[in-house]
Amino acid sequence: MSHGHLLKSTVKRGALLAAANWPLTLVQATAEMLFKLVIAVPLLGGIFLVALVLGADPDGLLSPDWREMAAATVAALLSHPVVLVAFLLAVGVAAIGGSLLVYLVKAGAVAVMVKAERDTDAIETAPLQLDHLARTSRFSVDMFIGSARALFPRYTRLGLMLTAMYLASGAAYFALLMASRTAGESWAVAALLTAVFVCWITAINLLYLLTQLVVAADDCSVATAARRVVSFLRRDWQRLSGVFTVVFVVVIVATGVSFVAAGLLGLIAFVPFVGLAVLPLQLLAWLFRALVFEYIGLTSMGAYLSLYRRASADLAEESLHDRLQPVSVPHGASAP
Repeated sequence: MSHGHLLKSTVKRGALLAAANWPLTLVQATAEMLFKLVIAVPLLGGIFLVALVLGADPDGLLSPDWREMAAATVAALLSHPVVLVAFLLAVGVAAIGGSLLVYLVKAGAVAVMVKAERDTDAIETAPLQLDHLARTSRFSVDMFIGSARALFPRYTRLGLMLTAMYLASGAAYFALLMASRTAGESWAVAALLTAVFVCWITAINLLYLLTQLVVAADDCSVATAARRVVSFLRRDWQRLSGVFTVVFVVVIVATGVSFVAAGLLGLIAFVPFVGLAVLPLQLLAWLFRALVFEYIGLTSMGAYLSLYRRASADLAEESLHDRLQPVSVPHGASAP
């Protein structure tokens, strides 16, 4: 099978597995929305805290982007350390609780995808039929809850490691960025640092996802899964890079389409009477965007699981073949 045909069939298999187990898309999208809502609550509380305690203007702190809102609120609180510490503690508690929820949901979703990929035949080559696709589904509430409970401790440790990597990488990035500005470097240096930082975070996210998949597929510890992921990358880096490229292009296209849709909705807001429908349309667009990106994530998950199962089967076959090879005896020596 050629590399292009294998890549196409692998991605198609992942997309069909994600479609068959469509409740996972809804569950994960709901968890992500709840996480953002949990983070937004202390941010909005911090804005009113700034307005009441420090006398700042709430309208000047409000921003459509929660990151900008957080930065503006923290900047206004810097002059009052006690209030700032209380605000950061509230945001930290909300972030930790929301992250634990995401880890729990992710554990159940990955376990369902692992079982679906393992139990499903060559669905990517068979004619597409709805009844066949429905039989491919392995989602059930009991299985989801049981798998989430079993994998949650390991996924929590892995998530905390990812958070530590984010913090260390962000601190190093901002330190290098400030050093370049102090040294009077051109904007090209800052752009290069930003590009390297984005590539580094993308690589970390890929390793994080693959480790999650291996932990669930092999039911092993995080350390064992990390070693197997490294071996998997060395063995099948070409296939992995192909799937990653396809998924990355799809994400870029989907992001561009979402930006265009947001811009068009912004233009409608200036039309009299019709602008009243912008808010529900924006909510629908936000919901649709969340579902699309979760579906893309599940598609990549199914594709990577297919590659890992195939690589594990090939490795086991090679190991068995090596054990069955006859031992050559030098001429004149007696066999043991």
